[in-house]
Amino acid sequence: MKRVFRALLIFALLLSVTTPVSAKTERTWQDERIYFIMVDRFNNGNPKNDYEVDVHDPKAYHGGDLQGIIDKLDYIKEMGFTAIWLTPIFANEKGGYHGYWIEDFYKVEEHFGTLDDFKRLVKEAHKRDMKVILDFVVNHTGYNHPWLNDPAKKDWFHEKKDIFNWANQQEVENGWLFGLPDLAQENPEVKTYLFDVAKWWIQETDIDGYRLDTVKHVPKWFWDEFAKEVKSVKQDFFLLGEVWHDDPRYVAEYGKHGIDALIDFPFYKEASTIFSNVDQSLEPLYNVWKRNVAFYERPYLLGTFLDNHDTVRFTRLALQNRINPVTRLKLGLTYLFSAPGIPIMYYGTEIALDGGEDPDNRRLMNFRTDKELIDYVTKLGELRAKLPSLRRGDFELLYEKDGMALFKRTYEKETTVIAINNTSKTQKVTLDGELEQGKELRGLLAGDLVRSKDGKYDIILDRETAEIYVLAPKTGLNIPFIAALVVVYTAFGLFLYFARKRKAS
Repeated sequence: MKRVFRALLIFALLLSVTTPVSAKTERTWQDERIYFIMVDRFNNGNPKNDYEVDVHDPKAYHGGDLQGIIDKLDYIKEMGFTAIWLTPIFANEKGGYHGYWIEDFYKVEEHFGTLDDFKRLVKEAHKRDMKVILDFVVNHTGYNHPWLNDPAKKDWFHEKKDIFNWANQQEVENGWLFGLPDLAQENPEVKTYLFDVAKWWIQETDIDGYRLDTVKHVPKWFWDEFAKEVKSVKQDFFLLGEVWHDDPRYVAEYGKHGIDALIDFPFYKEASTIFSNVDQSLEPLYNVWKRNVAFYERPYLLGTFLDNHDTVRFTRLALQNRINPVTRLKLGLTYLFSAPGIPIMYYGTEIALDGGEDPDNRRLMNFRTDKELIDYVTKLGELRAKLPSLRRGDFELLYEKDGMALFKRTYEKETTVIAINNTSKTQKVTLDGELEQGKELRGLLAGDLVRSKDGKYDIILDRETAEIYVLAPKTGLNIPFIAALVVVYTAFGLFLYFARKRKAS
């Protein structure tokens, strides 16, 4: 009931915003919000496929499967996510709970279920208007792949060599990453095989996109051809590439070779550092955005994130700084959901799941936990869905001093202001000339209201809090808003009355 009440309250607040907004536009990938799932560590929906499961061994299977994801699709959708990204579901060699040690590209890992289970997952997601992105690996196979012992396929792999010089692109592309057998994409048979299997999964299951693993370890020319092949099957198929590098110029090059969007590691580096501690300036994050605009052809399609399966959990970073991870996550997620880019949230973030280095950062999800952060994520998802400026608007830094920051986003006739106080003290900021005069800022996260006075807006935020404002005409007695509030409170009062009456009887 709390969730219903909160949703009605936000609806009432949004109803009161009389600023004209754009007509409904076609949904594109920059409008998505992605929930990232490590299949084995999410939810056990079918105990019958629990082979050699040991939840106490961080390197063993923990029982998560495709049925478990199906069972939680409504949970994910209710938080406001419009797409899910799954780690590889292909059959892996022993110990490959994470999915990246592939043994058979055409089979579903038996611990996860069957091909029919996956088809059903995609159908159920599509029924909920949610898209499905599957992790896809073309750089390597598992350590003991049968091809390694097949004389007919001796040319399917590069010579066994480790990567020593990471500045040498040829070495990066041909070396065996972490000792994993490196596929020779220049071999026509290998290339054809990878193209065929990539198209087969789209044709068989109707997935919506691939998250491409280890992109920089594969030649750029391959991605040009790969993109043409998969999009010949499904024109709007989405390719999200992982290029782990701190230099945006290096990463941006791959966006010119058929890959639609890229994971923003420079964003992660700054965001995880800034928001996991107090009194940290947000200006470095804005500088990341300015560089993105300069270097990328499609900066709004960059995948932004606070942590993932290859990094220390954000919660652990906050704990190392001896600070409340829930408070820090609220600030970080506010920026993630209101700044440009496609927000990607790693499973468990909504419960502040802890975890250190791999594999500790891949703990089993806990669904019996406090919902404070889940409700906050839900609220952010609702606002991003309802306010086009948070998905498509321009992005301007209005003010920043030692961690107190104000950002403005404008799309058509809608203007929002994102206020984040990442300091240890209450802060007051006066905007004079940055916003249209004679209006008011209506806070949709915490319900703050700031009316312009003499053309100025005085924004006051408590320490370590955030607010998302929408600029709207000043209101006197806002009849629709008051009526909506009356409906909300009346419904809530009736619920409490009948609940008590039922308890008494």
